[in-house]
Amino acid sequence: MRTIDNSIIDIKDPMALPMFVERFTSIFKDTYNMRCTNIIVLCIGTDRSTGDCLGPLVGYKLSLMNKQQNIFIYGTLDNPVHAKNIHDTLDAIKANHQHPFIIAIDACLGNHERIGSIIVDKGPIVPGAGVNKKLPKVGDMYVIGIVNASGFAEYLILQNTRLSLVMKMADIISKGICLSFSRLAEISI
Repeated sequence: MRTIDNSIIDIKDPMALPMFVERFTSIFKDTYNMRCTNIIVLCIGTDRSTGDCLGPLVGYKLSLMNKQQNIFIYGTLDNPVHAKNIHDTLDAIKANHQHPFIIAIDACLGNHERIGSIIVDKGPIVPGAGVNKKLPKVGDMYVIGIVNASGFAEYLILQNTRLSLVMKMADIISKGICLSFSRLAEISI
């Protein structure tokens, strides 16, 4: 099912990957500033919760695929970026990268009919907002995956999210980002 809003990509759509690449490339070109020296892919979440492991899974997959020198991945299955270490991670990014361009990736809860959707857009996200955590806004652009429905007992909902859904999203996001950066490299960003 395609929607009119092209920022929302349904992973069940057979065109989900090319739609992701098109959207990601477009948002990146609109948002990226040439004074940025490094691109940071900040994959937020924890490997201890099925619903919240989208970020670390994407980071893990990207770390296996990424061959570009100015792209740095923070947040993998081995070294996740989560509520307890996000401040330290942001400090490390600031200390190690002048003028970074940050792409934030995270899972979220949403409307029941949007479960399985990926949203790519400009601006920062507020990680942990769905579970009432007070964390800093982060990102020049973002990719979020709606992994389950919001409502009562969000922690329990995240714990009971289907891994199959999260893996499909992680595959589309990681492959899509790699294909997007290959396309962008051809046109010299």
